[in-house]
Amino acid sequence: MGTRSRRTKSPKENGLDPSSKSVEPPPNGKMSGDTIEMRRKLNHDSSNLAENLISRDTFTLDEPVPEPVLNNHGFFELPRQDQRNFGLLVLLYFLQGIPMGLAMGSVPFLLKNHMSYGEIGIFSLAGYPYSLKLLWSPIVDAVWSPKFGRRKSWILPIQMLSGFGMLWLGSVVEKMMEMTGKPGGPTVWSFTGWWFFLVFMCATQDIAVDGWALTLLTPGNVSYASTAQTVGLTAGQFLSYTVFLAFNSADFANKYFRAVPSEEGLMTLGGYLTFWGWAYIAVTIGLAVMKREEKTRNEDGVWDVYKIMWGVLKLKNVQTIIIIHLIAKIGFQANDAVTNLKLLDKGFGKENMALTVLIDFPFEISLGYYAGKWSQEYTPMRLWAWAFVGRLVAAMFAQFTVSIFPATGVETWYLLTVIVEHVFSTFMNTIMFVAVSAFHARIADPVIGGTYMTLLAT
Repeated sequence: MGTRSRRTKSPKENGLDPSSKSVEPPPNGKMSGDTIEMRRKLNHDSSNLAENLISRDTFTLDEPVPEPVLNNHGFFELPRQDQRNFGLLVLLYFLQGIPMGLAMGSVPFLLKNHMSYGEIGIFSLAGYPYSLKLLWSPIVDAVWSPKFGRRKSWILPIQMLSGFGMLWLGSVVEKMMEMTGKPGGPTVWSFTGWWFFLVFMCATQDIAVDGWALTLLTPGNVSYASTAQTVGLTAGQFLSYTVFLAFNSADFANKYFRAVPSEEGLMTLGGYLTFWGWAYIAVTIGLAVMKREEKTRNEDGVWDVYKIMWGVLKLKNVQTIIIIHLIAKIGFQANDAVTNLKLLDKGFGKENMALTVLIDFPFEISLGYYAGKWSQEYTPMRLWAWAFVGRLVAAMFAQFTVSIFPATGVETWYLLTVIVEHVFSTFMNTIMFVAVSAFHARIADPVIGGTYMTLLAT
C-alpha cells in the first residue's frame, strides 16, 4: 500500500524554531538533539529516516523502518547497492571536475600567450558561478519533475547541455584564443561567456549531485558521499589541469616521450574538449536509461526553501562554523598559493613540477578513500582539527623546502624532498576536505540536500 507524506513547510511548524538556542555537543563528540543541525535535519534521526522512507512511492507497510546506525567499515564491506551508488557519485563528480579544471586552471595558463593580464583577469569571472551557486540552489531543490525524479530532472539536461557546449567550443577554441581581442576576432567577454556557461552548468549539477548523494547512500554510510566527491572531483580537475597541461607541453613531451623534439604537445585543447563532450553525452544517456531514481513527493515551494535556508543561517552554531571556515585557511593559504611559484622562480622547472604532481595524484586518490573511512570511525570535525594542525606543519615544511633549494640546481635528493612535501601537504588537505564534507553530509536534510550542502560548503 503506497502512501504520500507531506513535509512540513518550515522548521517552526515541525516543532523546531530556527531561532531556538542550540546545545553544545557533549565531550565524546556525539551530536545532541538540539545542535546546529536541528534534529529534523539530521538524516540519521529515526523520525526523519521514517519520514524519508514512507515518502517514497515504493514504500509499503510491510517494510520495516531501519535503525539509524553509523557504520565504520571499509568500502568493500558496504552493501552492493551502496557500492554501485558510490561509483555513480564518483563518476558524476568526475565529470563536473573536467570543465572546472580547464576553466580555473589550464585555460588561464594557456591564455598567457594570447592575452594581457587584464584580459586574463576578466576571464577569471568565468569561475564565479561556483562561488555563487547558493543563490539558485533552492530552485534546484524545489523545482523538478516527478516523471524523471528530483535530481535527474536537473542532472540529465545540464549534462547534455554541457556536452554539446564542449563539442562546439572544442571545434573553435584554438582559433578563439588566438583571435580574442584582435581585429575581426571575438571580444574577451564573448570568450569568457562560453566558459561562464560551462561553469554555471557544473555548479548547478553540483547542487543536484550533492543532494542526490544524501539519498543514494544508506544513512549509516552517508559519510562516503564526501569520499566520492573527493575522489571524483579531484580526479576530474587533476586530469584537466595537471595532466592536460603536462601533455599539452612540448617540453614535457620532448623530455619524457619523444626521441625527436617537436614544438607541439601530445594533446590539444580542442581535441580534449571534443572527447569529453562526447563522453558527457554518452554518460548522460546511460544515466537516463540505466539508473532509476526513487520518486518522492513534497510540497515545499521555492520560497519555502529560501525561508528554511535563512532559518538555518540564523542558528548560532551555524554562524560559528561559518566563522571557522572563513578564518581557518589564514595559516596556510599564502603557502598553498605561492610555494610552487617560488620553486619555479628558483629554477625547479615546469617538467619537474609536472612530474611531482603526477606522482602526487595516486596518493591523493587513495588518501581520499582512507580519509572517508576514518570519518566513519571518528567524529568528522575531530578528524578535521587533527588535519588542521598537520596542515600547518606541512606549510612550515614547504617553506623549509623552498629555503634549501640547491645552488647547483635540482638534484635527485631535492626532487624527492619536494615530492614528499607535496604528498604530505596533500594528505593533510585531503583529510580536512573529506572530514568537513562528511560532517556536512551527516547533518544535511536530504529533502533540501542540495541547498543544505551548498550552504555549508559555500
